[in-house]
Amino acid sequence: MNRVPEEGMVLVPGGSLITRTPEEGRALAITLARHTVHNIQPDLDILLGGRPNYSTTPDSLTRAAQVVAIEFQTIAAANDYWRAGG
Repeated sequence: MNRVPEEGMVLVPGGSLITRTPEEGRALAITLARHTVHNIQPDLDILLGGRPNYSTTPDSLTRAAQVVAIEFQTIAAANDYWRAGG
């Protein structure tokens, strides 16, 4: 199996959801979503094989954006909406 590298398998990179800014929080949300997919399907050949389909399908892209939004909500809550400023 052509496996996702170990750094792509870490569920919470750096071990924390705390970020300095909302921008960093959004980037972390995208990373968390990607790592979740990698943990569900660690075979890179299968992941890359499906990309031509899901990367051009509006419904798939919308669902991916929804997953990132949910991750971002979790990160925002962990950051007290960036120190009660939000």
